Amino acid sequence: MSGIRMEAEGLGYSYPDGTGAVRGISFDVAAGECVGLVGANGAGKSTLLQLLVGLLWPDSGSIRIAGAPLSKAVLAEARRRLGYVFQDPDDQLFMTSVEADVAFGPRNMGLSETEVSERCRSALEVVGIAHLADRPSFRLSGGEKRAVAIASVLSMGPEALILDEPTAALDPRARRRLMAILAGLPQTRLVATHDIDLVYEMCDRVIVLSAGKVLAEGPARVLLAAPALLDEAGLEPPLALLACPRCGQEKR
Repeated sequence: MSGIRMEAEGLGYSYPDGTGAVRGISFDVAAGECVGLVGANGAGKSTLLQLLVGLLWPDSGSIRIAGAPLSKAVLAEARRRLGYVFQDPDDQLFMTSVEADVAFGPRNMGLSETEVSERCRSALEVVGIAHLADRPSFRLSGGEKRAVAIASVLSMGPEALILDEPTAALDPRARRRLMAILAGLPQTRLVATHDIDLVYEMCDRVIVLSAGKVLAEGPARVLLAAPALLDEAGLEPPLALLACPRCGQEKR
């Protein structure tokens, strides 16, 4: 499965009380690219993701998916091409077993049971959780639930993945495993996160948001090594760039 291009131009969105959440944001994510979306709380990350998948509708501006304008008339087709992974996997998992959760999407696409079974098996293998197929999703660890949520999206054959805080509340081992899964996927990936080290290690580019606007955009390893920019955005530098507390040398 190859990736698709996602573009936004002049996006604006305000909450019902009039507070501006997204203010004239423009960016593009190339096919197959992995891009990080970072910013302090309230910067507009989650709102922007919801605009891209049509959970919210912009007050101004436009979105293009694979070159085609996103409109309400084509929203169902666009959503088949985009896989949205929620910040909380419990919002995405509701069936009686892992296998049932992963099969839910393909089954509701009207696919044959043979195709549903094959997609489910493939998605579980990609994220390395085939052994969990018969387990109830609600009894899994946080890292396992996130893997199931990703598998439930992959089973629908998306060409792009939009992920909201995928490593939140994970222990170090589960975080490393999830990063390895995401890094190995061929789809276009847009990752909104507070995990600056994830972006530094995994993403090609980074988009830095502040107060609903794009503060900077460029190579992740360049922008995330710029102290003044990070300070302006209310972010901390990656741990990989901090000096060792014992010897004083950077960890590069």
